[in-house]
Amino acid sequence: MSKATSPSKFSTTIMAAALVFSVGGTGAGFAQSMPDTENGRYVLSPVADGVLRLDTRTGAVSICTNGGAGWACYAVPDERAALDAEIGRLQADNERLKAELAAREPVVSGKIEEALPKEILPKSDSLKKPEPKVAEGERKIEIPLPSDRDMDRVFSFLERAWKRLIEMANRVQKDVSGKI
Repeated sequence: MSKATSPSKFSTTIMAAALVFSVGGTGAGFAQSMPDTENGRYVLSPVADGVLRLDTRTGAVSICTNGGAGWACYAVPDERAALDAEIGRLQADNERLKAELAAREPVVSGKIEEALPKEILPKSDSLKKPEPKVAEGERKIEIPLPSDRDMDRVFSFLERAWKRLIEMANRVQKDVSGKI
């Protein structure tokens, strides 16, 4: 014979079974891995032809497009890797050149005290501007100021340009007032 179960015990049993089932179902849901976009691994940005995808774990960038067969992602060339490789090559080349220079014997062992004859000295160009000088002990560049002659030339140019502008404005005003 079966025993009769009271309605309160029956509903409690059903509630307990439902609770176990829901916890079990949730546990199974947590056991499955979440899609990578939900936990923040990828950052997607729309572009003209599709989507740009950044992998936040590796830093890899891909362009994803919707072709005839579906979505496909292709890695974007990494310029940083090329730059790092070039920097490494230049550093190695620099070290090699420093070692080669250190291995050479100096050509001039002492300071030359006598001056060069005038025939050998280069002729100076009167229009050539002096090159900026580097202050000793510091890495500051001293830039020479323009001469008075240069300033006079600039001011005369500006004065002529201003007079022409005023004359042109006067002509336009006369033309407009004659037509009205």
